[in-house]
Amino acid sequence: QVQLVESGGGLVQAGGSLRLSCAASGRANHRYPMGWFRQAPGKERQFVATIWEGSGYTYYADSVKGRFTISRDNAQNTVFLQMNSLKPEDTAVYYCAIGSTVVPSRHPGEYKYWGQGTQVTVSS
Repeated sequence: QVQLVESGGGLVQAGGSLRLSCAASGRANHRYPMGWFRQAPGKERQFVATIWEGSGYTYYADSVKGRFTISRDNAQNTVFLQMNSLKPEDTAVYYCAIGSTVVPSRHPGEYKYWGQGTQVTVSS
């Protein structure tokens, strides 16, 4: 059974930075993409970024492109999300996930394993 544990969330002022980590344990397979999603109160879960180890391919939501960077350390079974120039609208619970197919996707339904989430709050 794969388990994902996120960390690194917190409270930061607008313009600041945070680095989220997601450690995977169990039978994690590096062939599948790993993604970050976020969910604000009263809103649907929203795609943030995904990375595919096979080719180093990364894909970002337009709202975070140029500010966030996703990376992974396969030796440590960990994926990271470096978040710079944070805005109040980035406030949400951030979740990492492992894809259920080898094709990177922005759709939550294409991800099989999920972490418990970590809160990110950006004050204005």
